[in-house]
Amino acid sequence: MGYFIHADNSEFFRKQMKTYLSELGHETDSFARGEDAMQAVKAREVSCIVTGLELTDMDGEAFIKQLLAYNNDLPIITVTANEDEKRSKRIYDLGVRAIVKKSGDWKNTLNEILN
Repeated sequence: MGYFIHADNSEFFRKQMKTYLSELGHETDSFARGEDAMQAVKAREVSCIVTGLELTDMDGEAFIKQLLAYNNDLPIITVTANEDEKRSKRIYDLGVRAIVKKSGDWKNTLNEILN
């Protein structure tokens, strides 16, 4: 189907997301560091970026800004445990396609967004 990049500071969640996206038929690479994910974006055509708001080397908002500065058309979905509505508004204002809450049924929500 497509090539996805997933970035998140949680190794546990990176494994869950990679498994889930693979089950949906997407080739997926996962990264803890935004810098590494950015290198992957530059190396290959990407169908979608799924990112957390906490990475090991930078804030997720900074990562999203870098992504969009590189390619303003990249589809970006944020998956986060953060419930801060002001931060969610800032993230939407940057240009992300969707924010999925980890606390809910993130698999079904993500599946609805992708289909």
